[in-house]
Amino acid sequence: MAKIAFFGLGNMGGPMAINLLNAGHQVKVFDLFPAAVDKLVALGATTAATAKDVAADAEIVVSMLPAGKHVKDLYIGTEGLIDVLSPGALVIDSSTIDAGSAQETAKALQASDIAFIDAPVSGGVAGAAAGTLSFMVGGSVDAFSKAKPLLEVMGKNIFHAGDVGAGQVAKVCNNMLLSILMVGTSEALQLGMANGLDPKVLSEIMSKSSGSNWTLDVYNPCPDVMDTVPASNNYEGGFMTDLMVKDLGLAMETALASSSSTPMGSLTRSLYSLHQKAGNGKKDFSSIFTAFETK
Repeated sequence: MAKIAFFGLGNMGGPMAINLLNAGHQVKVFDLFPAAVDKLVALGATTAATAKDVAADAEIVVSMLPAGKHVKDLYIGTEGLIDVLSPGALVIDSSTIDAGSAQETAKALQASDIAFIDAPVSGGVAGAAAGTLSFMVGGSVDAFSKAKPLLEVMGKNIFHAGDVGAGQVAKVCNNMLLSILMVGTSEALQLGMANGLDPKVLSEIMSKSSGSNWTLDVYNPCPDVMDTVPASNNYEGGFMTDLMVKDLGLAMETALASSSSTPMGSLTRSLYSLHQKAGNGKKDFSSIFTAFETK
C-alpha cells in the first residue's frame, strides 16, 4: 500500500481521498478548512500542521485545487512541496487548470526527479463518491503506468491523453461540449413546453430520436422529468454554474492560444456568464434551463 499525501478535500477531493483510504492506502491529508480534515481523520486518515509536513514522506501526492496559481504555489512556490518531496515521488494533480500551469509545474518538478501528471476528472460529486470518475491524464507513459492503479481506485474510465497538459485540454473540450449540449437541450425542451408539449413525453421522443444526448438522457434539466438529478432538487448539488463558467473560460483561453474557432463555445460561455451574474452561480449548471422560460 502506498503512502499518499492528499491536498484539497472539497466536494470532489474529499470523496476521492475516502476511496483511497477504503482501499487500504496510508493517506495523510491537508486542507485550509479544518472540518474537511477532521472528517477524513475520523475515517482513518492522518494529518500534520503544515503542507510540507503532510508531504514529507509521501510516495505519491494527489491534489484537487481551484486554479493553476494554487497548484503552482503548492508545488513550486516559495514554500512549495518541491523542497520536501523525495526523488522518485509521483504527483497526480486532478485540478482543472490551464495546460500551461500544468506544464510549468511538471518541468520544475522533473528537474528534481519528481514525476507529474495532470489528471482532471469528469463525473461529478456522485462519481467521486462512487469511485466511477473518468480521468483524463497527461504525462509520460511511465508516470501514467505508475499512477493508473491509484486512479482505478477513484475512477472507472482512465484515459492517457498524451504528454503533460493533454489531460487539461481533453477536460476543457469535454466540458465545452457538455455545456453546448445542455444549452441546446434546455432550449429545445422549453420550445416544446411553450407549445403545449409535456416535457416527459418530449424528452422520451428526443431520447429515442436523433436528438438523443447525455444531458437529455441522463441529466435532464427540466424539473420532475427525472427524480435523481439536480433539476428535481431546485438545482442543488451537482456541478455548479460557477465551475462551468471557469471551465468555459479555460476553453476559450485554450482556443485563443491555438487560434481555434469555437463560436458555439464562445456563445455558450456568454450565456453561462449571464446566468451566473443573474445569481445562479451556486446552482447546478443545468439551471441554465430557467434562462429560456417563456414569461
